[in-house]
Amino acid sequence: MNIDEAKSLLAPAGFTVSSEQRSSNDLGWQLRLSNGGIVNIFDTGSFNVQGKCQPEIKAALGAEAVPQAPVKATTIDAKQSGNNKVFVVYGHDETARNHLEAMLRRWGLDPLILDQLPSEGQTIIEKLEKYTADVHFGVVLATPDDEGNRAGREDEKAYRARQNVVLELGMLLSRLGRSRVAILLKQQANMERPSDIQGLIYIPFKDDLQKEAGTILAKEMVAQGYHIDVAKL
Repeated sequence: MNIDEAKSLLAPAGFTVSSEQRSSNDLGWQLRLSNGGIVNIFDTGSFNVQGKCQPEIKAALGAEAVPQAPVKATTIDAKQSGNNKVFVVYGHDETARNHLEAMLRRWGLDPLILDQLPSEGQTIIEKLEKYTADVHFGVVLATPDDEGNRAGREDEKAYRARQNVVLELGMLLSRLGRSRVAILLKQQANMERPSDIQGLIYIPFKDDLQKEAGTILAKEMVAQGYHIDVAKL
């Protein structure tokens, strides 16, 4: 589906497009509707829906039927649905990555780490789209791997996450929404945050993920329906 096809399906169903623009990660288009709904249309032809009236918008786009009766909004219970997968994004800090992976596995979860998954001839973006399609939460490990500043302003130099980490963060936000993506920010006093989007879940840590940061992350995931035994924290 492309942007013109989406608009041609939305209009007859009574949905008015209030704005359209390229997504911040330049992977497609974002349509904002006057009723508060959001449609993200990727250049690959896939799309997802966020915001208000999601079932009705999806039905208009031919994704699924509208429920016959109002459905109470609930969080997805990863244990009941049989899906305990968590997508992990990381940069060059393999020690922090290994600690995070071990912690998630100890909680009984299945971390999906891109370079450990088969490529099957896919590009990185295609691989990301495939493996994020059936996860309910993403953890982004933002570590001080790069340095940067505005041109001519070396006095502003700060540590920042790798560009691939920022790209994958954007894709996760588009796929899952802000409440289902947590950013573990290492050495935050010296780090430039990878995005100025409001409402993101930032969890700072220094060197040990197993302490306060792990507890905060577990609480965020439990709030989204994951079952984590507190005795394993």
